Amino acid sequence: MSAKTAEQLLQEASAWWTTEIIDIHPGKIGIRGYPIQDLIGTIRFPEMIWLMLRGELPSQAQAALLEAALVASVDHGPQAPSIAISRMAVTCGLPLNGAMASAINALDDVHGGAGQQCMEICQRIAAMTESGTGLAEAVDAALDAYVAEHGKIIPGFGHRFHPTDPRTPKLLQLVEEACNSGAVGGHYARIGRSVEEALARRTGKRIPMNIDGATAVIFSELGFAAELGRGLFILSRAVGILAHAWEQKTQGGRIKGPMPPAVPYTYTGEAERKLKPGGPGTA
Repeated sequence: MSAKTAEQLLQEASAWWTTEIIDIHPGKIGIRGYPIQDLIGTIRFPEMIWLMLRGELPSQAQAALLEAALVASVDHGPQAPSIAISRMAVTCGLPLNGAMASAINALDDVHGGAGQQCMEICQRIAAMTESGTGLAEAVDAALDAYVAEHGKIIPGFGHRFHPTDPRTPKLLQLVEEACNSGAVGGHYARIGRSVEEALARRTGKRIPMNIDGATAVIFSELGFAAELGRGLFILSRAVGILAHAWEQKTQGGRIKGPMPPAVPYTYTGEAERKLKPGGPGTA
């Protein structure tokens, strides 16, 4: 095998990473074809997120709806595990970036994944309706499939703390306004309401849509893939994580655990016992 020329090696190295997102040269930065200096001071951060992820700029109405969803999800207090982790990490000596990374790493399937999971259910229902299945039938089929695989808790509906999530009505109102203006189609809003109705019928009680369900509706209405739903949620919640980590840093404190030392945990192991004479393993 003949040795590659320097030019061939350079071409191979240049082709190793390819991207449509950014083009950088000395004195030049282009984002999706737009010079960065044209974007700075002209577009807002939600529009930049959209441009980075989707390749084009959104309409003002689309950007406003995305921004509303991001604003709604920034924080849910120090009882939220990710927020608590950020605060504990700071008291253990981590800098802000370490505290944020520790907290974000906890945003997985159980804590932080409900929005993506709800989007997956809603988008499955949408695909079935596009194939000719009636909405109610598609909702029942999707719920049956999810319950069979994951259990009875449907992500995006019900809340362990709020009887009615105070964020949901406002977000759904904004979706309705965006639908009336033609910014979104409204299909996923109808799906969300149909899932809520199906759950009430199945359980005999109202299980209202929560923040994860409302943002799942919004992100789906805006055309985002379900997997991006979790990333968008993390972008939002990172603001709360940073704020709590900084507040804890200014408050001080050292090696704070999840409970004050005066609050005992429950020990359920063996009662106190003695080693046998001669040590372990002796008769």
